[in-house]
Amino acid sequence: MLQLIKLEMKKFNLGWYVKGALIATIILTALLCFGVSIALKENDLPMLAYQDVYVLIGANVRAIFIVFASVLIAKIVIEEYKNKTILVLFSYPVSRKKLIASKLMLITLLTFITMMLSNTIVAGLFSIINAYFPIVPFEITGNQFIGEITNIVLFAIASAGMSLIPLYFGMRNYSVPATIGSSLIVVAIACSYNPPFSLVTFIPFQLGLAAVGGAIAYFTIRNIENEDAI
Repeated sequence: MLQLIKLEMKKFNLGWYVKGALIATIILTALLCFGVSIALKENDLPMLAYQDVYVLIGANVRAIFIVFASVLIAKIVIEEYKNKTILVLFSYPVSRKKLIASKLMLITLLTFITMMLSNTIVAGLFSIINAYFPIVPFEITGNQFIGEITNIVLFAIASAGMSLIPLYFGMRNYSVPATIGSSLIVVAIACSYNPPFSLVTFIPFQLGLAAVGGAIAYFTIRNIENEDAI
C-alpha cells in the first residue's frame, strides 16, 4: 500500500498542493490579523478569551483544506474516471480496492498533515504578532498554545475524515464541479462560526461528519470490483 501511495505522489506531482497550502497559510494569517483587528474595533466579533482566537483560526484552516481535499479528490480520483485513464490502472495485476484505497489514503493523509501544520503555523504566527502588535485585548501565551495542540489534532482528524464526503457527489456522474461544490456545502455546515455556539466546536457533530466521510470511502472501495469504470 505504501508503495502505491508513493507511486500516486510521483504520478500527480503534488508540488502544486504544497505551494498552494503554503500560500493559503500566509494569506490566512495576514487576513486574520487584519480582519480580527478591524472586527474588534467595530465590535462585530466578540472575543472574550484566547480560546475564541483558536476556534476562529481552526475554523478557517479546516474550511480551506476541506476545499483543497476536494480538489485532490477531483484530480486524483474523479478525473481518472472521467478521462478513462483509470482503465489503465485497473489493467495492472493489482487489486482495484488497493488502488482506490491508496488514492483515498493519500488524500486523507495530505489533508490531515497540511491541516495540522497550517493550523499550528497560523496560530503560532498570530500569537507572535499579537505579542508585538496587540490585536486582541488579552495575552496569548506559549502554554496556552501548547494546551490547544490536542484540540488541533482532534479536529484535524475529524476534518480529514469529513473531507471525503465530496467523493460521493463526485463519483455519481464523475463530476469535478459537483466534487468541489459539495465541499463548499460541507464547509458551510461544519465550519460555521457563530459565537456563543458554533458547530465548528461541537466535536460529536464533527466526528459524525467524519464517520460519514469514512463510510463513503469504505463503500466506494468495497464496491469498486463490481463497478464499471467506463
